[in-house]
Amino acid sequence: MKQRHPFVLRSLPYSFRVGIALLTITLLGGYIVSGLHLSWHYDNRDEEPGLTMNDIIGAYHGVQAPSPLVAALESGHPEDLSDPERNAMLEWLRGDRLSQDYDNLDLGENAPSEIIAFNCLDCHTRTATGEQSFPSVPLEYWDDIQSIAYSKDIQPAGENIVAMSQHAHAPTMAIILIVLGWLTVCTRFWKGLTGLILMVAAAGLLVDMAGWWITRDIAEFAYAVVIGGGIYAAGTTLLGLMIIIDCLLPAGKGAAESA
Repeated sequence: MKQRHPFVLRSLPYSFRVGIALLTITLLGGYIVSGLHLSWHYDNRDEEPGLTMNDIIGAYHGVQAPSPLVAALESGHPEDLSDPERNAMLEWLRGDRLSQDYDNLDLGENAPSEIIAFNCLDCHTRTATGEQSFPSVPLEYWDDIQSIAYSKDIQPAGENIVAMSQHAHAPTMAIILIVLGWLTVCTRFWKGLTGLILMVAAAGLLVDMAGWWITRDIAEFAYAVVIGGGIYAAGTTLLGLMIIIDCLLPAGKGAAESA
């Protein structure tokens, strides 16, 4: 004999189901705001606009990278740049007066703006043409150069900060997933689908939480943090939508049979 589920949402009064649907909508809306908060919190750690992987890697592992200008100069680009000019540029880039000394008149011909103007602008302007031209990397103004002049030294959050944050997030996120999973089991949707979504979302949350610590030693694991968090968010969203749909649809015959 086939056993019926002991409780289904459809058996509840419609006003009660609407209340559950509204609470679920509020919960999902809160997750959207949390996602925006995370984006704003990690944004611009690498001094580049928008949320990038360097921002996330920097938060959990740290990022130390020389500026693209330093890397280019050390690799011998441009080839016809004299040694005194190259050394002057490297000394400027490794100092702490990048903006002040960019066009410092006291430096004369060794001012970075003068060196760049005479040696770089043939290829690095927005209107440059030819095989050796790089209009996508203009060096005409300080605003252009600023984004590639600074070296990156992003320090990760301390272990105590990570522990405190995870202490708040991990239990809350797990409990929310349990509640959503249980409510979804009580809907009219196929239980196998609910179980699959719940299992995948739970695995995503585990990878996300574990990744906070693993990434401290292995920078590449930051991608697992992003993927795991994305899977958890997608899973909770799907479960929430299934609950909302079930609560707002007419009860149908199944409600009377389960009552």
